Amino acid sequence: MQDPRPELIWPPAQNLDGVARIVAKEWALELGPRYPWARYSFAAPAGDAVLKISPPEDDEADHEPDALEAWAGDGAVRLLRRDRGRRAMLIERAVPGHDATRLPDNEALAVALAVGGRIWRQVAGGPFRTAHERVAGWLASVRATDHRYVPLAEGVFARIEPRDRFLVHGDLHHYNLLRHGDRWVAIDPKPLIAEPEFEVVTLLWNPVTFVPTRPAVDARIRALTATGLDERRIRDWAIVRGVYLGLPLRPDEDERTVRQLSVVRCLKED
Repeated sequence: MQDPRPELIWPPAQNLDGVARIVAKEWALELGPRYPWARYSFAAPAGDAVLKISPPEDDEADHEPDALEAWAGDGAVRLLRRDRGRRAMLIERAVPGHDATRLPDNEALAVALAVGGRIWRQVAGGPFRTAHERVAGWLASVRATDHRYVPLAEGVFARIEPRDRFLVHGDLHHYNLLRHGDRWVAIDPKPLIAEPEFEVVTLLWNPVTFVPTRPAVDARIRALTATGLDERRIRDWAIVRGVYLGLPLRPDEDERTVRQLSVVRCLKED
């Protein structure tokens, strides 16, 4: 397995190899090559485990080990060891480790909802931020783009009544669901206190091969609401999250080519 090309790694994550070597020596780990998908952190196999180190600039990863600790291996990979100061974690390695993109669409959604049903739980206290607190800042960060969808998202967000009650994964989609023995587990959480309807909208624009059309998006929403989730709140959160995750646009992009904004485009006239 080849290391990721340096130019594809997020700059704050490019200098973590040295930290990883130091931690691996202290913890008596034999590291394999850095995973090619590890663009925003350092991650490499270490026998039956994975060593992961997140840069301080990635504040969405601040409480990843806290969430894994809270889930204790039930629906997510297990946290084995951590170093708070160096933002290092040793986590359970999923084997065989293939992701949910191999599954037919309805099966992948069912897997995501089953995993969600295990990890969505109320927690007493803890360091986790609420979705409403974070989303307000993320929407503000894309306001300067002057994209026409920003006022739409801000208006929808203003009418969403806060229901921040559950610890959620924060980035639940096909690539973050891995096969582990006879079960599926989540990896790479960006944990928040939110609601399941906030969580599931990332399933509307993944995997990268999915082309969002109005019928296809509606079909996925029907599959999600069949478990009792609130359709209106899914649609509202899809607009809000689709806008701040889809912006800013590169010069060669528009709302038809960015999947998150394509979903917003399908839903904005509901």
